[in-house]
Parts: sequence; C-alpha cells; structure tokens
Amino acid sequence: MSELKIAIQKSGRLNENSRRLLEECGIKFSNGSGVLKTKAVNFPVEILFLRDDDIPQYVEQQVADIGILGENMVFEKSKDVSVIEKLGFAQCRLSLAIPKEENYPGPEYFNGKKVATSYPKLLSEYFEKNGIKAEIEEISGSVEIAPGIGLADAVCDIVSSGSTLMTNGLREVTSILKSQAVIIGNKKLSGDKKKILEKLLFRIRAVKSAGENKYILLNAPESAIPEICRILPGMKSPTILPLAEKGWFSLHSVVREDEFWERINQLKSAGAEGILVIPIEKMIL
Repeated sequence: MSELKIAIQKSGRLNENSRRLLEECGIKFSNGSGVLKTKAVNFPVEILFLRDDDIPQYVEQQVADIGILGENMVFEKSKDVSVIEKLGFAQCRLSLAIPKEENYPGPEYFNGKKVATSYPKLLSEYFEKNGIKAEIEEISGSVEIAPGIGLADAVCDIVSSGSTLMTNGLREVTSILKSQAVIIGNKKLSGDKKKILEKLLFRIRAVKSAGENKYILLNAPESAIPEICRILPGMKSPTILPLAEKGWFSLHSVVREDEFWERINQLKSAGAEGILVIPIEKMIL
C-alpha cells in the first residue's frame, strides 16, 4: 500500500505547529524527541523530520512527497515544487533592520552597506528591484548579532514580534516579504499518493475552517430577528428556534474569527441577549 511521505521541520516553532496540525487531523504517530522519521498508525503517511531549508530540495527530488514549511524558504530555495495549500500559521515577514540610532531616509540607505542575511536570493532580488548597490554577507543563524560584532551594517531576517531585533539594538525599517506556513508538493505524485493527499487536505481544510470561525448562540425577541439575520448570515442563514417564553427565539450561527468582535457589538445593539460563543473543533464545508 502506498504511503505519503511528509517532511516537516525537525525542531522549532514550525515543528510544533506542524505536529499539532496533523494531530488535529486525527493522525496518530510517535512524538518522541530525536526521531528522524515515523509512520502514522491510523493513516497512510510517513513523517520525515528535516531541516526546513532542506525540505524544498527533498520534495523536488521525491525523497518526500510533500512538505510543510514557511513560504520564505520556498521562495529563497526556488525549487521546482508546487505550493498546494496555505496554512495560515507561522505568519512572519522578511525585513531589513538597522541599528536603532541610525536615521533611515529610505531604501537608498543601504547603498554601499554590508547586509547580513540567511536569505541572499530574496535580498538580492529586492536590492536589484530598487537599484541598490550593497554587499550581501550570507550567514546562517544569529543574523541579528552581525552589526553588534562588526560583521555587517544591517541585517535582513525573519521577524515575528520584533523583540529579538530590539534586544540586539536594531529596528525594523522595511518589509520585503510576508510569509506563512504552506504545504508544498512534488509535481510527479502517483495516482495513489494524490488520493492520500486529497484525504489529508480534506482534513486540514476542516481544521482550518474550524480555527477561522466561531459558533455563536443568542436569544432575541421576534422583532429583532430580521436585523440579527442580516448581521449573522451564517454559512447559509442562522438557525432559529422558538424559546419557552412567547415571542423569544434562539439563533445559532457561525462567525468568522476576524469579524467576531465587530459582529458582537452589532448584535447587542440589535437586541441580542445571552450571547454564547463556542470554539469549533472541525468544520466541513
């Protein structure tokens, strides 16, 4: 029987998020530290734990069938793979940062400067696009320390909160790429492996949809129902059930996470009471 080989980061935040995603999809596998590969016990997949910068090459060469990693690394390595699904987690940006006391007039600041980075391809493309002549110092790991030890004048690195830059006396001045975790795939998957991938994607999309939405229940008088239905369209329309008290109804619906607080305020203004919000474990569309 065919197995789909999935490459994920062997350590770090992406490793934790990727493991959690697979577990939320109901896939059970060994979670021990130091394991380099493992097979799921209830789904036809084998999981390989690799360096994230190696994953695009291994997927291209069919060592792995698919991989979970950041878009930043996909673009930097530029291998012949397909981006199959954006996952929404591990959101960050590739940014240029300079010593915090330096004045920043714009991209021309970097002319004649030496910039340390682990992303020479992406940085080179940015400089070329903006007509900047700068020296790129390629290093791996601890990029933010480079200006402090005299190795470079500035850095180009992945930023989430920016706290690491601040700790090292740097400030972010411009972002050149936004990134999130994605699934990449080999372009020559067999028919059997494509079927396993589709089953996996079905589960992943159900988990993603659940995370992006909230289930909401509320009580309202009959007179408020038309306005509440306008605010809460739901997947098709809200479910409306009569309560024991005459003239009152319970409405059930789904609200997108990014619209949640705005909708809640609108509902209260429309006359909704007893609003309950419940997380969704899985959501099949």
